[in-house]
Amino acid sequence: MNGENRIVVNPEILVGKPIIQGTRISVEFIIELLAEGWSHQQVLENYPQITDQDIQASLRYVAELLKQHRVYPLAV
Repeated sequence: MNGENRIVVNPEILVGKPIIQGTRISVEFIIELLAEGWSHQQVLENYPQITDQDIQASLRYVAELLKQHRVYPLAV
């Protein structure tokens, strides 16, 4: 589930949140940018230390997490 080792967890970086290997950029942050309407290209231009494969790995990581957990509706 680690996106070919692109996604790592280190308790000493960002309190153990999943990050893109070699960066301090969390999967959560990438997903938030995409949810806010950023394109892949905008993410890559603003964060040149990551690749399109890192974005894809982030999406796969979140998809796998959702498959493994019960999800409840958010109160709006």
